[in-house]
Amino acid sequence: MAHKILIVDDEAHIRLLIEQTLGKLEDYGVEIATADNGVDALELIKTNKPQLVFLDVMMPRMNGFDVCQRVKHELGMSDVFIVMLTAKGQEFDRHRGEQVGADVYMTKPFDPDELLAKAQQVLGIAG
Repeated sequence: MAHKILIVDDEAHIRLLIEQTLGKLEDYGVEIATADNGVDALELIKTNKPQLVFLDVMMPRMNGFDVCQRVKHELGMSDVFIVMLTAKGQEFDRHRGEQVGADVYMTKPFDPDELLAKAQQVLGIAG
């Protein structure tokens, strides 16, 4: 079964950076999809069922907290590993991320190598 990763961010350069960083995983059969808003992201999660989602918090149409809440609690997709990415590193936001079911909370700017290592860990791919 092919591994699937979804990258969700409303900023094109961040999507591209993450996509380039994780592109090395395509050699292992990993499929990478992207979305630039929460509504499209939710639809892609329902239809593609990615194992891993890198999810921005501040986005148009539906924020990352709401997407995560729906995936984890309303749809019951607990097997989808969600990494929240945000410029907000305050304790309140981190707590909110935990409440909606985020598996990991990373603040921007993030280290691309850390992102890659997390993806390899979640998908069980040796580095």
